[in-house]
Amino acid sequence: MYKILIADDEQKIREVLREYAEFEGHEVEEAVDGMQVVELAKNGNFDIIIMDIMMPRLDGFSACKEVRKFGSTPVLMLSARGEEYDKLFGFEMGADDYVVKPFSPKEVLARVHAIIKRNQTQATQNDTIVYEGLEINFTARDVIVDGEKVSLTPKEYDLLFYLVRNKNIALSRNKLLESVWGYDFFGDDRTIDTHIKMLRNNLGEYRKFIVTLRGMGYKFEV
Repeated sequence: MYKILIADDEQKIREVLREYAEFEGHEVEEAVDGMQVVELAKNGNFDIIIMDIMMPRLDGFSACKEVRKFGSTPVLMLSARGEEYDKLFGFEMGADDYVVKPFSPKEVLARVHAIIKRNQTQATQNDTIVYEGLEINFTARDVIVDGEKVSLTPKEYDLLFYLVRNKNIALSRNKLLESVWGYDFFGDDRTIDTHIKMLRNNLGEYRKFIVTLRGMGYKFEV
């Protein structure tokens, strides 16, 4: 059973998602705006937050950014807009996944399960790997570059960890989308390329470990 925070200013959407979540045995709390999300997330100990982007007082992007300042609770964003830019911006703000309205409540709950399962699997990885001045702690989700801790978005962490765990293996963009996002992503290759670019910027000189495979994808080569 998960503890889920559902945030949307449309009551009908909250009610539908709540009904499906409670039917599966999950505990649900609701919020009607971004400010409420931030306040509840500080003390709620939620397993995941399902949050609309267009909300009063504080929009979903801003609320997600605030939540990331004090916690790593997974965030699934809801939006009536499906532009690639919106999705990428959401990922940059710290979102773990993105669903475009109208959506199937069953699909939303399926993604909730995938996100939480992925996070729980990562939490069981109790090891640290060091490559020159790059240190990666899977349990703490820490990335240290030359002794300085760097801050990555959740998807950047997931992408780096997957690449490292499959070091020296050629990985296609489709394989990365399927494995890191946990489902068949309805987007294009720019999603991976954008996240790789952001990740490389954060790794400094150790960006050299992420090798581009022209026409295919990437690999972490050491």
